[in-house]
Amino acid sequence: MPNILLAIESSCDDTSASIISDAKVLSNVVSTQEIHSKYGGVIPEVASRNHEANIVPTVIAALAIAKIKKEQLTAIAITRGPGLMGSLMVGLCYVKGLAQSLEIPIIEVNHMQAHIMAHFAEEPHPPFPFLCLTVSGGHTQIVKVDGPNKMELLGETIDDAAGEAFDKSGKLLGLGYPAGPLIDKLAKEGEAIYPFPIPKIPGLNFSFSGMKTAIRYFLRDQIAKDPDFIQKNLNDICCSIQTAIVHILIAKIKRAAREHNINHIAIAGGVSANSYLRSELLKNAEKHRWTAYIPKFEYCTDNAAMIGISGFYKLLENDFAKMDIAPSPRLKI
Repeated sequence: MPNILLAIESSCDDTSASIISDAKVLSNVVSTQEIHSKYGGVIPEVASRNHEANIVPTVIAALAIAKIKKEQLTAIAITRGPGLMGSLMVGLCYVKGLAQSLEIPIIEVNHMQAHIMAHFAEEPHPPFPFLCLTVSGGHTQIVKVDGPNKMELLGETIDDAAGEAFDKSGKLLGLGYPAGPLIDKLAKEGEAIYPFPIPKIPGLNFSFSGMKTAIRYFLRDQIAKDPDFIQKNLNDICCSIQTAIVHILIAKIKRAAREHNINHIAIAGGVSANSYLRSELLKNAEKHRWTAYIPKFEYCTDNAAMIGISGFYKLLENDFAKMDIAPSPRLKI
């Protein structure tokens, strides 16, 4: 009999449920909270209240699509952290009640590890060991992956994440939220003619706060000369911002590959959907003889399938959580 997991992801503003049969994804339902776009960012209290409204219908939909009854479940995998406290709490409270009623165990999952394990939702997946550049709105990390549950953090951002740099730059440009996909789209029609400073951060760590400040001052000075500067040059500005951010990311993964002598390179997280990052990774893979692994778009952003895949490998080791498990908003990899 297969191991059938219900997986739930509620770390930020997307409520997601997935059914995993062994390592096969049977369903992956995501309920997106559009309300945050009008605020220019995620409002934690609003997010948690929307999770309360969305979690039951999302789970029902995932079970229906997979044609699985809840009595068939072997275990439930749930995001413990990192994330927003209120959002994580909604998911954990729901899972505790459901697991007790079905008399099945809970599996706690690290959200950032799950982004990496999303690569195992489909073939081909990277062999161990491999390096993964995980890039999202809240995190930018390089991780050495020696096994499904054996990961070493090699470098991370010391301030803003790359996704945050995209979103905050977009806000300065008057773009909507999230700004990353909008910048990606506009950049395709522009050229990287405006040079932005590349921070000199030692080792494999990242920093994007200085770039964010440089963009702010650049726009301030240009608008002082021409109030319509942004409107006239939006595509080129977006292309310049995107190029600078992606070049920082690629430079660090190149260094990591060289220092650790690993040529299997993966990307993960919401920013891994960026078309320029994908193309630059493939270009460098050809140049440096890497094998590159890029997830499908549906596995880039927050989703429960990645939680289920990560949970499945913990299930194989009988790694179950206690019923008094609590959210961990700053959980480390």
